[in-house]
Amino acid sequence: MKLTRFLLSIIFSAALLLSGCSTKEITKEETAPALSVMINNFKADFAERSLPFYIPRGSRIDTVIFDQSSKNIDIYLNERFSEFPIRKEYSELIYKSVNEYFGNQYNIKIYSINNILIEELIPNYYRKSREEYDKSRLPVNFYRPAPVVKNMSKPFEINKGLNDKNILLWHSHGWYYSNGAKRWEWQRPRLFQSVEDKVPMSFVLPYLIPMLENAGANVFVPRERDFQVNEVVVDNDSNSRMYSEQILNKNIKWKTGEGPGFAIGTPPYPSGLNPFKQGTYKTILSDTAASAFVNYIPEIPEEGEYGVYISFASSDDNAEDVSYTVYHAGGKTEFKVNQKIGGGTWIWLGKFKFKKGFNPEIGKVVLSNKSRKLNQTITADAVRFGGGMGVVERNGSTSGRPKFLEGSRYWLQYAGMPDTLVYLLNKDRNDYNDDYQSRAEYGNYLYGTPYGPNRDRNIRGLGIPIDISLAFHTDAGITRNDTSVGTLSIYSLESINSEFVFPDSVSRMANRDFADILQTQIVEDVRAKYDPSWTRRELREAQYSENTRPNFPSALLELLSHQNLYDMKFVLDPQFRFDVARAVYKAMLRFLSAQYNFKYSIQPLPVTHFSAEFEADKNIKLRWKPQADPLEPTAAAKSYVIYTRIDDGGFDNGFIVNDTVFTFNNIENGKIYSFKITAVNDGGESFPSEILSVCKNGDSNPVLIVNGFDRISAPAIIETETFSGFMNKIDAGVPDKFLLNFTGEQYDFDPTSPYKSNDAPGHGASHADYETKIIAGNIFDFPFIHGKAIKDAGYSFVSCSDESVIENLVDLKKYKMVDLILGEEKETHWQKSYADSIHGTKFKAFPVKLRDAIADYTISGGNIFISGAYTGTELFSNPSDTVSMQFAANVLKFRLAENHAARTGVVESVSDNFIHSKMLQFNTELNDSIYAVEAPDAINNTRESEMLFRYYENKFGAGVGYKEDYGVVVLGFPFETILKAEDRSELMKSIIRYFNF
Repeated sequence: MKLTRFLLSIIFSAALLLSGCSTKEITKEETAPALSVMINNFKADFAERSLPFYIPRGSRIDTVIFDQSSKNIDIYLNERFSEFPIRKEYSELIYKSVNEYFGNQYNIKIYSINNILIEELIPNYYRKSREEYDKSRLPVNFYRPAPVVKNMSKPFEINKGLNDKNILLWHSHGWYYSNGAKRWEWQRPRLFQSVEDKVPMSFVLPYLIPMLENAGANVFVPRERDFQVNEVVVDNDSNSRMYSEQILNKNIKWKTGEGPGFAIGTPPYPSGLNPFKQGTYKTILSDTAASAFVNYIPEIPEEGEYGVYISFASSDDNAEDVSYTVYHAGGKTEFKVNQKIGGGTWIWLGKFKFKKGFNPEIGKVVLSNKSRKLNQTITADAVRFGGGMGVVERNGSTSGRPKFLEGSRYWLQYAGMPDTLVYLLNKDRNDYNDDYQSRAEYGNYLYGTPYGPNRDRNIRGLGIPIDISLAFHTDAGITRNDTSVGTLSIYSLESINSEFVFPDSVSRMANRDFADILQTQIVEDVRAKYDPSWTRRELREAQYSENTRPNFPSALLELLSHQNLYDMKFVLDPQFRFDVARAVYKAMLRFLSAQYNFKYSIQPLPVTHFSAEFEADKNIKLRWKPQADPLEPTAAAKSYVIYTRIDDGGFDNGFIVNDTVFTFNNIENGKIYSFKITAVNDGGESFPSEILSVCKNGDSNPVLIVNGFDRISAPAIIETETFSGFMNKIDAGVPDKFLLNFTGEQYDFDPTSPYKSNDAPGHGASHADYETKIIAGNIFDFPFIHGKAIKDAGYSFVSCSDESVIENLVDLKKYKMVDLILGEEKETHWQKSYADSIHGTKFKAFPVKLRDAIADYTISGGNIFISGAYTGTELFSNPSDTVSMQFAANVLKFRLAENHAARTGVVESVSDNFIHSKMLQFNTELNDSIYAVEAPDAINNTRESEMLFRYYENKFGAGVGYKEDYGVVVLGFPFETILKAEDRSELMKSIIRYFNF
């Protein structure tokens, strides 16, 4: 509702009814008749001028108090008026208008929710100076312990970010046991290929948590955050070779501590059983030199990334700088742990790559007794590798699913939380309520007295001061048109105990501050980049467990509607999820900067234009460019971190450089070196670049690998009046590294199909066959896969991004052979045509400058190998684009026959030049290791070229070749999706031989 001065006059003219009265209170019921008359009679020139903001519908006067003798007018508006973001310029304009109308002779005060002056609804962060802040909302001074975990191997410091802050964060609902239905189920329906229990997870786990950690925060999550389905627990109570103790000083020894510790016991666990009360822990005294150790060496069942959790017992006598070192496939990473706090639960260290099997040198965690101070207590309990499967039993069965899919209630039991204080709040009769009520109580227990669980705030808890919490959800609602349901932000001014202050007497108005900043940041960023009409819903005060139970600043975010097709267009786009997560991170940073009075910088965006080439015989020259953030001037990079991986190991801890060029000297012959770059400033670290790989293989001429596969996207969508939804068979989209939120393909496309129940949700209903699986996508590491095949063929290789070629930073003509990776790259539109007009379309496989570079390269006699699912579709999709079609026919020597050319992925050689690659298969099925190709191209040769491969199932063309004045091999499917490594190596050898290179 637009708040014009005319409407403003309606609100305040109630006071005129009281002319001649000395003191009078008038209510909304009494003003109604008179107001309708004033609407028609008020001056037109006053009516025509409008204020620059909107207020929610339903805003109205509750009461006006007019005191003629004191010249006071107090106007009380209902709480609906408060449901928009009030800023100083808005409140001043309102007061100015009213004072001008009354001749500036009255002292006017305007109140809204909880009888709070409207100007007091302005968040501290948006006030002009700290002198204007409402000090009652700021945290009181208190002793702040050292962080419970600090990564000591990072090559940089953060001093203008979230360093040493503790954030509680949870994402939506989860798989739970329904006591009524007597089955395990989701808390929300499967709609548009996902479910709300998984949708916020796809924002939080891959994007938001890493951003917060990259800014220096410790993040606590009351759900399992590691989606590794395997789990190994190493514990002193296990009779296993995986746990061992070492002593270098005869005067000290490991002893069994007093009190209980963790023991894995015999899962599954009945309700209420606390595994942290089933075992023991060990203890020793600290030394200024490492003189005692515990080695935790897991038997890893499958190579991969594993989250590492530690546990210990805490006391005031414990050391606050206990050393834990994780030995992993990329080296070793050291952490300092404050054991004075955080004992008796799982404490997250990070995620690392581990090789399969028992690897005492490169796969373990080592705890030492080294500390700055002598004779402090150091304790050792269990260490956990991987998230694993659910272990809590309900009515005779476990969930049968990975822990990361389960609701909080079950993870909190496994994490040692006290049952009736945290996760059994409904007498073990209602897992649904226990789940959403437990999350805030987990944060309260982490904090402890006087911020402890609401049933007993005197509980000591774990001593970790939580600075802020966020419940991330997606709300229900349907618009059925080209409009978002939009973003709702919810806060509470009243606690679950009917208090309007936190336990330390700080005003809960801090909750509104955070909710306002959060909503403002998200809406502004989404409008700037995606949709200028993105709906800003209410800034609502309401009593939900997610925001009434936390005893520290909190908010409940309803980002958009998982039930609305238009909103889900955005949800399924990985770039949108990244941008929204970045907005949430920025909101948290801005709120806490106001709370704690510090200057901040926004962490940079990832670098671009990355290249890795030989500079001399055994030197690698790395080059890249920083990426500016047009929304954030403080996000400029100041330095960079180079991370290195050798062969198929893991990445190391990186090293800092201050320039955008670096030479890596004296590489070892025959090893594949891989690199990724991050940008750093005082506020933190960016997400990493794509990964580039290099190998010096004898004296061979290097092949240049160009990574042109940057695409990440949502699936194809069809919208008509009678049929609408996501069509994966046309284009399944491309996940960003992996996809967490997919349940299965949509099967109900009828827009009129009604919701009946979670089992029959109507329009958008989707299958459940993939909801327990992780789906592989664009891992931005395909130069390694291509390079390994080139190495196996006996050749060296270097690599670069396609942007480096497009901007002439890498010269193709330096190389006798170029391998262009196109994967599933193709031109992709934004969700709204507005964004196309502002930003242009995304992910064109053959932008004009790249076409020009390829044409110039072939004129010089070069050899180019191109593979991708849309190589033909991209160049032949627009019948009026004759230039693109001529480029395909005249330079690349092929024509498009059809897309969606094959389903089995089986390819046969039809050329004597490729007889050794007679039959091979690429991936067409969703899995967790390589992305699926749902729409490979069928391509035909021209008169000048020859057919090299055909799809076995229908004999359509799968690959063509040309070798005369220059060489070309084009495949209608991506090389990296060939299932067998030996087939990739054999095919690459054949291509190189075909080029006579």
